[in-house]
Amino acid sequence: MWEEKSHFYKNLCAIVLPIACQNLMSALVSASDALMLGMQSQEALSAVSLATQIQFVLSLFYAALTIGATILAAQYWGRGDKESVEHILAHATKISFFISMIFFTAAFFYPMLLMKIFTNDVNLIQSGADYLHTVSWSYILAAISQIYLCIMKNSGRTLKSTIYSITSMVLNIVLNSILIFGLLGIPAQGIVGAARATVIARIVELLLVLWENRKKDVVRLKWSNLLHTERLLVKDFWTYTNPVLGNELVWGCGFTMFTVIMGHLGSDAVAANSYANIVKNLISCFCMGIATGAGIIVGNELGSGHLKKAKRDGARLCRLSILSGIISGVVILLLIPFILGHVGNLTETAQEYLRVMLFICAYYMIGKSVNSTVVAGIFCAGGDTKFGLICDMITMWFVITPIGLMAAFVLKVPVLWVYFLLNLDELVKIPAVYRHYKKYQWVKNLTR
Repeated sequence: MWEEKSHFYKNLCAIVLPIACQNLMSALVSASDALMLGMQSQEALSAVSLATQIQFVLSLFYAALTIGATILAAQYWGRGDKESVEHILAHATKISFFISMIFFTAAFFYPMLLMKIFTNDVNLIQSGADYLHTVSWSYILAAISQIYLCIMKNSGRTLKSTIYSITSMVLNIVLNSILIFGLLGIPAQGIVGAARATVIARIVELLLVLWENRKKDVVRLKWSNLLHTERLLVKDFWTYTNPVLGNELVWGCGFTMFTVIMGHLGSDAVAANSYANIVKNLISCFCMGIATGAGIIVGNELGSGHLKKAKRDGARLCRLSILSGIISGVVILLLIPFILGHVGNLTETAQEYLRVMLFICAYYMIGKSVNSTVVAGIFCAGGDTKFGLICDMITMWFVITPIGLMAAFVLKVPVLWVYFLLNLDELVKIPAVYRHYKKYQWVKNLTR
């Protein structure tokens, strides 16, 4: 038993740490946008915060496709079936590219219309539209690279996938400083500079992925697989991906609705909420790494036919998720003085909002860690994807969103009470998640 535990934790660290680093760099890119634009003006920060909600919605589709791909790829890789993993990669890439083209078209040709969904402030609409028009090119580039990097994690190349992602993200941060502020003799470009930095970084990321794809001994994206579809694998892919896609859209659109609500409560609320979300994303990197690692590790064991071992690994991952959530919450509390001292040109009202929001974020992290690991990681590893959809639909759209709308626009309660109510979603779900976990419907081998 000790040898099994030792192997589990060694394997977990080998997967989680690179993924956590990758998540951290991704969060740092968002943080650099906010901090640098916040140094210019609160309006620039607020505009980009709202504009990136379009990218956030697109990321929900990427998340669903990568989770759906991981469900099958992890199990087939655990069984040693490389060819099936390549077919999964090809199909997921085709769907990702099609969806990204839709978002590109909307953001490139109708950016003003999209911004009007999130705010009625004319200045924020114009600034956000300028950002969307430029950054829209990155959507097409990410369509290929994001799916490929996901499959790299599931086929024994987690570290290399992380290196490629971090290279792109570091470049993004460096270019942000150069293009936003106008360094090295380049004119200052502000919001548009931040968008251009993102596009250039995505180009480099895609080039790295295409270079990796030249190798003969790895899981590759092949033209033959893009043109020819393995019907049984496609059927399995959509069987498990459709509920995940529904779950991501239900949760993500609900989360976007939270931003819409906050966006109509004033620029101070938008700016404070932007910083609070950045802190959440930064601190939750390790928690999300555990969630991704859970899907890969449990999926490998299930695909190999080691069902009892997968069950034991699931229990260990649940305990780790609780611990990581508590630690993450404590870290947020300890960092509050530092964060408030480095938030740019926020008004006094926005700073006070942010102070209280960070306390709320601390308890939010516990629920976020547990639900991400169990629902998005363990359940999905065994194809148990419908529960997350049902749970999030009830929580987000029948409980939290109506309460938030009522509180903000009918009862007109203070901003911070609205924020508190909107952040109850992760804690509300925990009892239902625990009951479903104990049914062990996720302990299944899905390979053919």
